[in-house]
Amino acid sequence: MFKKSLESSPLNIFTSPKSLFSGNSLKMYEDEQAWHNQFRKQVTMRIDENIFRPLYCQDNGTPNASVRVLVAMMVLKEAEGLSDQKIFENCHFNLLVRSAIGLPNADDPVPTESTYYLFRKRIQEYAKKENENLFETAFAQITKDQCGEFEVSGKRIRMDSKLLGSNIAWLSRYELIHETLRLFYDQVKQSGQLNKATEDRLDELLQLEGNKVVYICSSEEVKSRLQELGELIYKILPLFSSSTSAYYQILQRVFNEQYRVDEKKVVVAREKEEISAKSVQSPYDTDCHYRNKDDQKVKGYSINITESCDDDKPLNLIGHVDVRKASASDTCFLQHDIEKAQEVFPDKIQAAHADGAYHSPDNQQYCKDNEIDLYLHAIQGAKSRYQFNFSENGELSVFDTIANLVVDSKMIISKDGTVKWRIKTENAYRYFTQKDIDGYLIRKQIAETPIETLQFRNNVEATIFQLSYHYPNAKSRYRGEIKHQMWANIRCLWVNFVRILKYIKQLCQRTSFFAKYAIRSIISELYFAINSILTAILPNNLSSFENTRFYIA
Repeated sequence: MFKKSLESSPLNIFTSPKSLFSGNSLKMYEDEQAWHNQFRKQVTMRIDENIFRPLYCQDNGTPNASVRVLVAMMVLKEAEGLSDQKIFENCHFNLLVRSAIGLPNADDPVPTESTYYLFRKRIQEYAKKENENLFETAFAQITKDQCGEFEVSGKRIRMDSKLLGSNIAWLSRYELIHETLRLFYDQVKQSGQLNKATEDRLDELLQLEGNKVVYICSSEEVKSRLQELGELIYKILPLFSSSTSAYYQILQRVFNEQYRVDEKKVVVAREKEEISAKSVQSPYDTDCHYRNKDDQKVKGYSINITESCDDDKPLNLIGHVDVRKASASDTCFLQHDIEKAQEVFPDKIQAAHADGAYHSPDNQQYCKDNEIDLYLHAIQGAKSRYQFNFSENGELSVFDTIANLVVDSKMIISKDGTVKWRIKTENAYRYFTQKDIDGYLIRKQIAETPIETLQFRNNVEATIFQLSYHYPNAKSRYRGEIKHQMWANIRCLWVNFVRILKYIKQLCQRTSFFAKYAIRSIISELYFAINSILTAILPNNLSSFENTRFYIA
């Protein structure tokens, strides 16, 4: 049964920190700027538990453990890249961690391990069923509150993406098919639906692990085994057509992606070129896709971060983090993530900074329609030898940079209404579309953009580094798109908190400096005022030396 936790836990006279600490230790513990006190204020107590209400029964069963504590535990776990065992150890015995998650007394109960794992499982199941990741909703709610309190406007934003590998082994084609079939066979071996000959052959083929088969067999032997596995899978699948097993669904998908059946009902292995990057990369994580980006080969996910970079604001926060399969291009992120970030930042987004991978005609038109200035560092593709310019009467002027002369152009309207421009080259005609012209104009705009404006984007790369700080090899400890989205939101909560903590400390230092300066100014003014009063009331017939002695006394 869902039950909201108390805003604050009452202090116990025997187990509260005031009874455990004294002197300087107590002073440090109660310091409002200490990280544990700020974390409790800026993260733990900002969590709206009603977001997680759908995970629980509303009117029956035992009340749930504190959702605030569970979420705060997950944030601190990812903050230091801790294991589950270590975070529970800290929550039981580290008083600073207990204070941070809202358990001030030494005897306040910590949620059990089973409660912690069940909570995560419920979030995943809800995300699959309702297509909503509650951690993403909670992140947006917390960040929106933080933006409101610290006046983060979000008029100017920047974004960048990173590829992150899933926690899976790098399987060859044969290993993938071998392991997928083995998992399904282990599940149905005792069902009695397979005949003796098929079982014996499967036992023989699957006796060794897939990587060992690849190691000890020649390429021809592996190719022969690959063909035989396909024929066996084709024979087995119809026998379990009514199965709802996850491994059956995976095996069926792998077969369709790796094999085809010709008109003679013969199973044929597909050519490598036929296999999509969106095909199954591992039976243990069917969400992840393959991608080769700038010689970086990844079987996993693409993570896109959108954060504020306001001109006059010292504090910038991550407004949205988006996780998709690795095959998703950067152009797919821009429109959706701007809209999501707009829900978090209080002011209308007026400018967006990104690299050339985010460029597309649709994205350019979207920004134009929404009155957003899109600043790109570059755009993909080689620079054209031709420059374009429209005159006042609408005629296109084409300049050949190599020949260094203006080329005559002629507008042509095709049968489908498409407008093109044609020029005469040395050996043939050359045609230009509006897309070619727009590409040149964008390159020209980038070249004319001041370097100070382009530099707004630079720091987002540091944010990407902080996001995956504990994964220097670009491979996570999780599997599945939902778990990676949860991890990304949790990690971004911590990055935002660290920024807020530093900002508060800087603010306090400034306040302390100005307070000291003001006090000195007041004392100085008092000094001169008193000196003037004493000078006015002292007897005029006293000597200068006696006046001085009287003033000092």
